[in-house]
Amino acid sequence: MASVASPARKPPARSRVPAFTPEEDVPHLPVANPLILTIGIMLASLIQVLDTTIANVAIPHMQSSLGSTPDEISWVLTSYIVAVAVFMPITGWLADRVGSRRLFIWSVAGFVVSSMLCGMAQNVTEMVIFRALQGATGAFISPLAQAAMIDTNKPSRQPQMMALWGIGIMIGPILGPLLGGWLTENWNWRWVFYVNVPLGAVSLAILMAALPSREVSKRRFDLLGFALIGTMLVSIQLLLDRGNHIDWFESAESWVYAFLFLSTAWMATIHFITRKDALFSRELFANPNFIFGILFSLAMGVVMFATIALLPPMLQRLFGYGVIDTGEALMPRGVGTLITMQLSGVLVRRGFDPRILIALGFSIAAYSLWAMAQWSLETDFNQIVLWGFIQGVGMGLIFIPLNATSFSTLPPHLRTEASSLLNLARSIGSSIGISIVITMLARNLQTSHADLAGRMTNSISGVVDFSTIDRFQRLGETALLVLDSEINRQAAMIAYINDFYLMMWMTAAVIPLTFIMRRPDLRPPTVPEGERPAAQDMPH
Repeated sequence: MASVASPARKPPARSRVPAFTPEEDVPHLPVANPLILTIGIMLASLIQVLDTTIANVAIPHMQSSLGSTPDEISWVLTSYIVAVAVFMPITGWLADRVGSRRLFIWSVAGFVVSSMLCGMAQNVTEMVIFRALQGATGAFISPLAQAAMIDTNKPSRQPQMMALWGIGIMIGPILGPLLGGWLTENWNWRWVFYVNVPLGAVSLAILMAALPSREVSKRRFDLLGFALIGTMLVSIQLLLDRGNHIDWFESAESWVYAFLFLSTAWMATIHFITRKDALFSRELFANPNFIFGILFSLAMGVVMFATIALLPPMLQRLFGYGVIDTGEALMPRGVGTLITMQLSGVLVRRGFDPRILIALGFSIAAYSLWAMAQWSLETDFNQIVLWGFIQGVGMGLIFIPLNATSFSTLPPHLRTEASSLLNLARSIGSSIGISIVITMLARNLQTSHADLAGRMTNSISGVVDFSTIDRFQRLGETALLVLDSEINRQAAMIAYINDFYLMMWMTAAVIPLTFIMRRPDLRPPTVPEGERPAAQDMPH
C-alpha cells in the first residue's frame, strides 16, 4: 500500500505584532515612575518655551515702569535670545562633563532664580543682565528635556513621548502672549516672570527625586570652537534682532555683525573639519538624515514663529481684538497641532513613511498660508480660527516624523548633542523668520500706503474737492485724518498679505527636499512566530 505523502511544512509566518524582548524594549535609562518624571520634564520645557514670547506683551509696561527708551527696552528681548544662542551648543559637552542629571537640575534651578530676579529688577540695566542670565540657564533645558524623554522611555513609546514633549514646544509660543497679556492686565508685568517660580519649583522637586543620569565622560573643552561658534551665533542673532531698528545695512553696526558672522562661520567650518576632539562630534555631520533634520528644523522655526509674530499685532491693531480675544483666536492652532502630533506618532510607530508625513505637513502649512493671503479687513473670527487650526494640523504632522528621522540613526551618546543642535536650528529659524516678515511688513506698508494715496481721487474718497479742503478748516483736517487712517489700515492689510505669500513660497520650497532624506526603518523588529521565545524562557 502506498504511503500518503505528508504535506510540505509551511515556513513560519512573520508576525505583525511587535516582537520586542525584554532586552530590546527597555529604556536606555530606566526609571521607577516614568509618568511623574514626564510631568517634571514637561513643566521645565513649558516655562522655558513660554519665556520666549510671554515677555513681549509686557514690554510697554516695563518701559514706563523702568523709565527706559524704546531702544534700551528692546535689549530685554535681545539679551535673552543671544544668551540662549551662545550657551545651547555646549549642552552636549556639559552634559558629558558634569552629568545630564546635574546639568538639568542646575539649569531649572538657575532659570527659577533668574526669573525671580527679573521680576525684582529696578532698572533696565538689571533687567537686561537678569534676562541674559535667564537665557543662559534656560538654554540647556529644551535639549536635555528632549534627550531625557527619549532615554527614559522604551523604544516602542518614544514617538508618543516625542509627541507629548512637542506639544509643549508648539503650544508654548501660542500661550505666551495670552498668559502674558492676562497677567499684565490683571496683576502686574512682574508676574510674567514670577509665574515661573511655582511651576519651576514643582519641576525641580520631581527632577531631583526621579531623574537618572548618563555616564559622565571627561571630554576636553574645545575653547576655540566654542569662541568661534559663540561669536558667529551672537553676531547673526544681533543682526537679525537689531537690523530693523538700525535700518539694516544703512548702518555700520549691521556691517560689523555681518563681517563677524561670515568670518567666524568660515573659521568654525575649517576648525570642526580638521580637529578631532571638536565641540561637536563629526558623527553628527556625517549623518545625512540629521543634516536634513537641521534644515527642516530651521524651516519649521521660520514658519511657526514668523506666523505667531504676525498674527497678534494684526488682530489687535487692524481687527480691534483684545488680548484675550486674540488668544482665543490663536488657540485652535494649538489644538490642531495636538491632534496631529498624536496621530503622526501612531503612524510612525506603525511604519508609515515619515518623509510623506513631513511633506504633507509642509504642504498643509503652505496651503493655510495661501488661504491667509486671501484675508481682508472683513474676514470674520471663524475664518481666522479655521485656518489657524489647519495650519496647526500641518505643523503637528512635521514634528514627530522629523525628530524620529533625525534621531533614528544616531547612537544614544550623541542624543543630547544632537538635540541641542536641532533646538538651536529652530531658534535661529525663528529669528530669521521674524526678522524677514517684520522688515518686509514695514517696507510693504510704506509702499502700499504711497500707492493707495497716489490713487486717491475725490470720487473715491468722498471728499468734495482736495484743492478746496482748507475752507472747511478743522472739519476738513478731521476728514483728511480719517481718510489717512483708513489708507493706513488698508496698506497694513496688504503688507500682511504679502508676508503670508512670502512665507507660503518659503514653505513650499522645502517640500521637495523631504524625499532626498533616507527613509529610516522606525518599525519595531518582528520575528517569525516559531522563533519567538516562550514566556517561561524570558528573563524576569
